[in-house]
Amino acid sequence: MTKVLVLHSVSLVRSALAALLRSEESFDVTSAGWRTAVRQAESLRPDVTVVDLDCPGATAVLADGGRKDRRILASPSSVLVLASIGAPGSLHRAFRAQALGYVDKDGSPERLVRAVQKVAAGERFIDASLASAFMEADPVPLSPRELSVLARAAEGDSIAEIARALNLASGTVRNYTAAATRKTGARNLIDAIRISRREGWV
Repeated sequence: MTKVLVLHSVSLVRSALAALLRSEESFDVTSAGWRTAVRQAESLRPDVTVVDLDCPGATAVLADGGRKDRRILASPSSVLVLASIGAPGSLHRAFRAQALGYVDKDGSPERLVRAVQKVAAGERFIDASLASAFMEADPVPLSPRELSVLARAAEGDSIAEIARALNLASGTVRNYTAAATRKTGARNLIDAIRISRREGWV
């Protein structure tokens, strides 16, 4: 049996995805929201973890958001992302996080099933419709740590909360936010978050 973990912030969507994948008899499917994702990943030890790139919770995970989040992606080769062709920056972020599968959310359900099978076998899967989006993705100017700090700031975390979550000093977090602001050409942190969201980096 292939153990599959579906992570999504919206209950109805993750239930629908799980139901779709359970139609494949060889899949043992579990679904979870972001609050219980770490616990589920640790207990299940899935062969494939399905993550929707448009979920707010995916940002911190794919941006290398600290030890707690990284336990979800303890086996990077098992990650399969659901993506849209209009977000090349998000695809680039997932690629940097070493996701192995990329499924177009506008594709057929059968494509998702096929992608899970391929990724479970350790093979790369990229929907043809996403290939051009990969080509259009500009290199992300921010380091993984700058992205993780900016992603948490985008979710409303304070400097102190980011520092605790990432095991950093508050001054170090401020240095990362300043660097992210400078590298994005932003006026301030809020502007850096806006630019990074528009580009699909966080």
